[in-house]
Amino acid sequence: MSSVPTRSTDSFAPASMKLEPLRVSDLNAVISIEYAVYPFPWTRGNFTDSIESGYEAWVVHDVSGAVVGYFLMMLAIDEAHLLNITVRSDLQGRGIGRFLLEKAMDIARQNEMQSLLLEVRPSNQRALSVYQKAGFAIIGSRKNYYPAPDNKREDALVMKLEL
Repeated sequence: MSSVPTRSTDSFAPASMKLEPLRVSDLNAVISIEYAVYPFPWTRGNFTDSIESGYEAWVVHDVSGAVVGYFLMMLAIDEAHLLNITVRSDLQGRGIGRFLLEKAMDIARQNEMQSLLLEVRPSNQRALSVYQKAGFAIIGSRKNYYPAPDNKREDALVMKLEL
């Protein structure tokens, strides 16, 4: 377990946050956040499959022990793939997502990955901004990747960070 580092730019109480590996006992809280944040959320099965597959899966707990954010990342040969990174909606914009992204980047580097890849909806401007500030570049798109309202699909922007 590690503490979230204190930074003057963060507006949450970082000293009271704890980063830990995602456990099955965290799944109800993770699912609750996932379903509150996304119109087309991951299922419980997506999360349990990721845990059982040995993917890097981490949660941030606040001082009360509540899960406030999480990420899941797959490591493959020399490239890491960030599969999901989410912060509770009422706490977005406070640096928690950036902290989680930095942790994912650290894990990828520790595992000697050459790059970190992710997909993001073009409509998710907050996430795009975080990724671009972290040094990710758009390298392509995946047509009709995400489900969208009214039985439509939304493309995904593919972003990559050289580590």
